[in-house]
Amino acid sequence: MNKIQGLLRDFELVLKDFELPKEPEQLYRPMSYTIGNGGKRMRPLLVLLGCKLFNEDLTNAMHPALGMELFHNFSLIHDDIMDQAPIRRGMPSVYKKWNSNVAILSGDAMVIKAYEELIMTDERVALPILKLFNTTAIEVCEGQQLDMDFELRDDVTIDAYLNMIRLKTAVLLAACLKIGAMIGGASEKDAQLLYDFGLNSGIAFQLQDDILDAYGESSKVGKQQGGDIISNKKTFLLLKAKQLVNNEDLSKLNHLINGNHNDQDKVSAVLDLYHKLDVRKLAEAEMWSFFNKGVSCLNQVEGSAEWKQVLLAFSTQLMHREH
Repeated sequence: MNKIQGLLRDFELVLKDFELPKEPEQLYRPMSYTIGNGGKRMRPLLVLLGCKLFNEDLTNAMHPALGMELFHNFSLIHDDIMDQAPIRRGMPSVYKKWNSNVAILSGDAMVIKAYEELIMTDERVALPILKLFNTTAIEVCEGQQLDMDFELRDDVTIDAYLNMIRLKTAVLLAACLKIGAMIGGASEKDAQLLYDFGLNSGIAFQLQDDILDAYGESSKVGKQQGGDIISNKKTFLLLKAKQLVNNEDLSKLNHLINGNHNDQDKVSAVLDLYHKLDVRKLAEAEMWSFFNKGVSCLNQVEGSAEWKQVLLAFSTQLMHREH
């Protein structure tokens, strides 16, 4: 993974040079705090990898990569408010460290900064990139709204859930790859194949996140274990459990969801039901099915064989992550 580390070092240099104003402090300091809290930097790396498949020169890709990272971090700031998530990347989330109003406004400003970075690229692709970004940003908002809607509904299907995570998570990863490919000079066909790889692997990554949220250690995942269970998120795990459970256990599950329970006791009881129904294994099978669909698309891309292998190895490693 030396090539990935090299790209990451190059991006971190760009990030280091990214300066925000000092005042108003309550607007810009939360932005610096969020960006500085690390993360996998998956989205900017995908922009750079998408470019590398078709062009070794990353000059025109660095600022758009930063723009996609800024947009992603904006979405996390606002998501944490909506989900009332107290921890992000092992640190207090922005609304917890400051307050919700500060978090909302800092997130808004971060979107504008994302636009500023996205247009700092080759003029021939700047407008197509903005069009793709606008479509993607709206889809991400649609996915977030569906996610919130699902919390109040009892009729959510697995297909509806998969569509929601496609919008909320996967389209952004897919757009990062396609933006990089466009900057690198890819054909329309290859850029779309990369998008399709990102879309399918993105759904797989979100299914992995669902599994890690339920089963991962808080110290490794960087957020509260069982947060989705506590907030009654309609994840693949929960929907599959509802699909398989008998009437007696369904009543128990509904009681856990609708009742007022200690968080730790609730998580433990729901996980016991998941174990009984083997839903983790089923979720992992679904996850790998989507990932393999993505790999099939990647194999058809007519780009650098060397960088295709780097992208595949990077994505496969993410599928085995613990956080």
